[in-house]
Amino acid sequence: MDLEELDVSVGNGSIDTVLLALTDMQGRLQGKRLHGRYFMDDVATGGSEGCNYLLAVDVDMNTVDGYAMSSWSSGYGDFVMRPDFGTLRRVPWQPATAMVLADLFTVGGEPVYASPRQILRRQLDRLAAHGLTAFAGTELEFVLYKDSYEQAFDKNYRDLVPANQYNVDYSMLGTARVEPLLRRIRNEMYGAGLQPESAKGECNYGQHEIAFRYADALTCADNHVIYKNGAKEIAAQEGMALTFMAKPNAREGNSCHIHFSLRGADGRSAMLGDGPGHLSVVGQRVLAGLLATMRDFSLLFAPNVNSYKRYQPGSFAPTALRWGVDNRTCALRMAGHGQGMRVENRVPGGDVNPYLAIAALVAGAIHGLENELELEPEFTGNAYDDATAGRVPATLREAQELWLGSSTAQEAFGPDVVGHYANMAQVELTAFDAAVTDWELRRGFERM
Repeated sequence: MDLEELDVSVGNGSIDTVLLALTDMQGRLQGKRLHGRYFMDDVATGGSEGCNYLLAVDVDMNTVDGYAMSSWSSGYGDFVMRPDFGTLRRVPWQPATAMVLADLFTVGGEPVYASPRQILRRQLDRLAAHGLTAFAGTELEFVLYKDSYEQAFDKNYRDLVPANQYNVDYSMLGTARVEPLLRRIRNEMYGAGLQPESAKGECNYGQHEIAFRYADALTCADNHVIYKNGAKEIAAQEGMALTFMAKPNAREGNSCHIHFSLRGADGRSAMLGDGPGHLSVVGQRVLAGLLATMRDFSLLFAPNVNSYKRYQPGSFAPTALRWGVDNRTCALRMAGHGQGMRVENRVPGGDVNPYLAIAALVAGAIHGLENELELEPEFTGNAYDDATAGRVPATLREAQELWLGSSTAQEAFGPDVVGHYANMAQVELTAFDAAVTDWELRRGFERM
C-alpha cells in the first residue's frame, strides 16, 4: 500500500484508523492509533512524538534507572516517530485499519541510537560498504492454549490447556485440530503483505510454527514483529492465547532459527563457492566471524533470563558453538542448496528481538570479513558431546558480562548501545534475583 492509496482509502472511509508503531527493546510494537484523516493531514509529513521512556522501561513498562538517554533527571522527554512508508500496509485482522512502522529520531533530528531498527540499519550500512546485502528469514515457534489471555492471567499462567495434548510434530491430524486459527493467521498475514509459506506442528504440546519467505534483512525484521503482534491479536479474537516465550514449560522451548545469507552487487550469493561446505572465501570468513562473536553477542540472541533455559543437551537447542552441514546439533547449520544456501543460526528463541539478532549476525559477518578469519573444520556427529567446543552462555548474567567486556561489541555497536542493552539485562537480572519462584516454594515451604 502506498501513501496515495491510503489517502484515497481514508477519503472514502474504507480506512479510518492508522497504527503508527515502533519496535521497543523487547521486540514489541508500541505506538499510537491515529484517526485516518489526522494521520494524513498532520502525521504523514511531520511524524508524531512519543515519550522516550519507551526505550528505557522493563517488560512491565516500569521506569527503571541506569539509562543515559532517558531518565527522571533528564525529564523523560520526547522522540519523534517518523513513518517509513515502505512499511505501510493494511491490517486485515482489524476493521478499516492500516499500519506503518516508524523510525525514531531526537527532536533535533538525529537517529535514536538505542532504537533496534536504527541499530540494524547502521550494521547494514557497514555491510554495504563491503558491497554486500544481507537477507534473512526467521522461523518463530509458539505454544497455543485454549485459555484466553485473560483466563491465563487469572490462573497465574498455571494449569493452562494446550491446543494439542500430544506431540504433533509434522502431524497433519494435529495441525487440523487448530487449522481455523492457523489458517486465519496465514491468510491475514498474506493480506498484510507478508508471504507465508507453511504451518506445521512442533514437539511441545500445542506447539506450532508458521514460516514466511525470506526477505532483505530489514524487511524480514519488520515482518517478524508485525507477525508476532498480529498472531497474538488473532489468537485473542478467537478466545485463545499463544506464547512465544523461549521456555514456557519443562518441555521443548520455542525457537526462532534465523536463516542468513549475503549477496553481492550482482544479486547472487556471495557465500557460495568451492570450499568446505560449498562456501566461498567470503562465506568461510563470514561463518568464522559468526562463530567468533557468538558468545560476545549472545545478549542480542537471548535477551531474557528465561532465554537460557532452552539450552539443554538433546533439546534441539544448541549448546556447542560449532558449524555443520545440515547438522541440527550445531549452533550454526548450513542449509539449502545452490543460490538458496544459507546459514541457520539456531541459538535465538521466540523471545528474540529480530532487529538486534540480525544486527548481531551482520556485525559478526563484518568482523570475519575485516579480520580475514579462518574457518574451523566442519563438525560432524553429535555436537552436544563435544567437550572442546565453545559453549552458548548458560545464563543471562554470563551473557551480560561477555557483552560488557567485549571490545568487538564496542567496535561494532559503540559504547552507547553496549551500555544501553547491558542495563536492560541488569534490570531483568535485578528483578529476577528479587523474585520468589514456584520452584523455591515447592522445595522449601514445608521441607526446609
